[in-house]
Amino acid sequence: MFIGHFAVGLALKRWAPKTNLGWLIAAVCFLDALWPFFLLAGLEKVEIIPGTTAFTPLNFISYPYTHSLVMVVVWSVVFAAIYFAFSRYKAGAIAVAIGVLSHWFLDAIVHRPDLPLYPGSEKFGLGLWNSVPATLILEGSMFAAGLWIYLMTTRSRDRIGTYVLWIFVIIVLLSYIGAAFGPPPPSTTTLIYFAPVVWLYVALAAWADRHRQPTTN
Repeated sequence: MFIGHFAVGLALKRWAPKTNLGWLIAAVCFLDALWPFFLLAGLEKVEIIPGTTAFTPLNFISYPYTHSLVMVVVWSVVFAAIYFAFSRYKAGAIAVAIGVLSHWFLDAIVHRPDLPLYPGSEKFGLGLWNSVPATLILEGSMFAAGLWIYLMTTRSRDRIGTYVLWIFVIIVLLSYIGAAFGPPPPSTTTLIYFAPVVWLYVALAAWADRHRQPTTN
C-alpha cells in the first residue's frame, strides 16, 4: 500500500493535533524508510518480476526485520519513544506508534502472502494487488478520507499552509500514479537510490503543517 499509509498519517492529526504532520507521515512511512538499509546489508531481499501481481512488479522475498508483525511492534515502540523524548506529548507518541503499527495491517490487505508474523513464520497477505481497479478504489478512497479529516482538523494560517499542503498532495498522487502505471524499476539498486524521496514527503508535510493550526469546535 502507498497512499493508504498517507491517509492514516493525515487522519491521525485529529488524534494528536499538537503533533506536526511531518512526524505522522514519517511514522507511516518509517518501515519503508528502513527497508533499503536492510536491502543494502543483504538482510532482506526483493526481486523485480513484472506480473508478480497486477499492481506492482515487486516480489518481496524476505523482509523479516522491517515488515514482520513482531518487529513492526518493536519499531513502533522505538519511534514513539524517540518522538516522546523530543515532545513529551503522550497523545502524539500514541499517534506515531499507531502510524508505524498500521503499516503492517494495511500492507496485509494488498500484498500477496509475503508478510511474516515474526522472522521465519508463516506469511500472510490478502492479495488486493492482484486487482488494479480494487487497489486504486481502496487507496484513493482512503486518501480522500484522510485528507478530508486533516482539512477538517486544521486551517491555514497563511498562503504557505495552503499552497505547500496541496503541493504535498499533488506530489504524493503523482508518485502513486507513476508507481501504478509507469515502467518497473530497472533494478533493485534503483529502488534503494530512490528511497530517500520519502523524506521529501515528510519535509513538505512538516512545512505545510507549521503554517496551519488546529480548528476549534
